[in-house]
Amino acid sequence: MKIFLTGGTGFVGTHLTAFLIQGGHQVTILARSVKERKLVSPGISYLQGDCTKRGHWQDSIRDHDVVINLAGASIFSRWTEAYKNLIIESRVDTTRNVVEGISSATGGRITLFSASGTGYYGFHEDEELTEDSPPGNDFLARVAHEWETEAFKAEEYGARVVTTRFGIVLERNGGALGEMIPFFRMFIGGPIGNGLQWFSWTHMKDLLGAFDFLMRHSEISGPVNFCSPEPVRNKDLAKALGKILNRPSLIPAPGFMIRLALGEFGSVILNGQRAVPGKLLDADFIFQYPEIAEALREIVVH
Repeated sequence: MKIFLTGGTGFVGTHLTAFLIQGGHQVTILARSVKERKLVSPGISYLQGDCTKRGHWQDSIRDHDVVINLAGASIFSRWTEAYKNLIIESRVDTTRNVVEGISSATGGRITLFSASGTGYYGFHEDEELTEDSPPGNDFLARVAHEWETEAFKAEEYGARVVTTRFGIVLERNGGALGEMIPFFRMFIGGPIGNGLQWFSWTHMKDLLGAFDFLMRHSEISGPVNFCSPEPVRNKDLAKALGKILNRPSLIPAPGFMIRLALGEFGSVILNGQRAVPGKLLDADFIFQYPEIAEALREIVVH
């Protein structure tokens, strides 16, 4: 297949590109600068353009079978009002522009995978959340809802739309583990706040496998939770990581310090949601790493 990718030079995008190329697909990566070539392969081409702005790059979408929209400013920062606007605009404007590009395609053959997150559901206690659960009302939930609303407009042009609600993606180089492991190695790792908040996560290999699975199962559309069927509490994640690294995991990071250091973003770390991959399980998708201990061992040890 010919695949058009925004956000292809990011954490998930880099892994996904390599995976798609290995699967025999051709990938066009939209980048602000063609100098951002993190991967070079005969199956990869780079197209220069700013996905937050309309441009000639939109015309290229019609030549592809699949569009994967991963672009968006990182949420892992202190949320000033200016940065919150950047979080929204980088997602919503990009998606609006992608859908505009899809609108020029003929035959309604394009599939759009548009990124989202389990933050869509807002903060919850122990309730299990499936794709049918309603959106929350905190900042990230509102962002995800608006983001997905723009994506589903592509259905008006005959596109199949899947919004991929990512849990926290775990991989050895980068992401959440890239931030956590150094603290554990310095013997200062542990749960955050009371550690009871739920942590919806996925191993990178299962995330890549889910993309491949959904590309082959065109009957599945709408929101899909990209997360393990076994979410864990934050304290259990810390315990499992400490055991694998042979480090203590008992030193908690007090909630008031998290809020003081990170402001509103601290609420995302101190709260969580227990999302489960209802659609993937119903479709008999097989997870390679459904349990946190096994996933962490594969990432950290191998």
